[in-house]
Amino acid sequence: MMKKTFVTAVALATVAFMGAAEARDQIRIVGSSTVYPFATVVAEQFGKSTKFKTPVVESTGSGGGLKLFCAGVGVEHPDITNASRKIKKSEIKRCAKHGVNSITEVKVGYDGIVMANSKASKQLNLTKKQIFLALAKKVPAGEGKLVDNPYKKWSDIDKSLPNIKIEVLGPPPTSGTRDAFVELAMEGGCKKFKWIKAMRKKNKKKYKALCHGIREDGAFIEAGENDVLIVKKLEANPNAFGVFGYSFLDQNADKVQGSKIKGVAPTFENISSGKYGVSRPLYFYVKNAHVGKIPGIKGYLKEFTSEKAWGPDGYLTDKGLIPMPDSERKKFRADAKANKMNLM
Repeated sequence: MMKKTFVTAVALATVAFMGAAEARDQIRIVGSSTVYPFATVVAEQFGKSTKFKTPVVESTGSGGGLKLFCAGVGVEHPDITNASRKIKKSEIKRCAKHGVNSITEVKVGYDGIVMANSKASKQLNLTKKQIFLALAKKVPAGEGKLVDNPYKKWSDIDKSLPNIKIEVLGPPPTSGTRDAFVELAMEGGCKKFKWIKAMRKKNKKKYKALCHGIREDGAFIEAGENDVLIVKKLEANPNAFGVFGYSFLDQNADKVQGSKIKGVAPTFENISSGKYGVSRPLYFYVKNAHVGKIPGIKGYLKEFTSEKAWGPDGYLTDKGLIPMPDSERKKFRADAKANKMNLM
């Protein structure tokens, strides 16, 4: 009986939405702080070049955006959410539970995650193993033994690193950048210990908790979803480091510099070629039930997936986006146009 009532409620909400579509004549977009600058530029371009109003874009973090996106169908819910990671199975289930049962996934391009510091300081050359040892909640102290992270200074980890306090400003758990950073950098360094790598086969849950667990003793400081604020704090504190996407490094290249990872700098060329070891794809997700109901969604998708926007010489590359290969752009452009990629 409860299931029938729930289905009826979802159906009634959908009907109400279809009848109240004119209550909102502006696209609403939420999600990733990393994708935010790209979505904002596309929104502004779309607003200038069409009869539609400029879409409203909010930076809520990938997890926060997907939570809002999956909350339901109707004018009170966002139409599109940006994500600096792929949607999780649990989020797809949450969407379905609230009647959001048709979603189109569009990959935007690629981005690198950087550990940056002020240009007034020395550029570091780090390994993933050193990053893990600096920021992990628990670290190895011999074969099979773990202890609370004892490292206070970078030089405690390796004498070649600066004799300064470990202080890293980074995003909260709701951030796709945080998810990608712990997976690519932290776990990448964690599994350099052979006995920890072997743990993955025996106890995946314990392995993930160890490799993804960030220390909570003040060495890592959650700085919210505002990457601009992190850049300002790095300017004010030359000894601190910040974790954010390459696009913010590119836009603030006069103020901050990215640390090298195993000798490779986070440059456009190194990320696009795959040489830089901490890079990830970027996405946005479209609520198909809103297409044709909220004015302009198809036009916005057409603008975003045009060569003049996300192509190799497009205006988004000026903002730091690393373009996809031709074949990927063609595929995701077709998916966006057809709204056919149902993830449910």
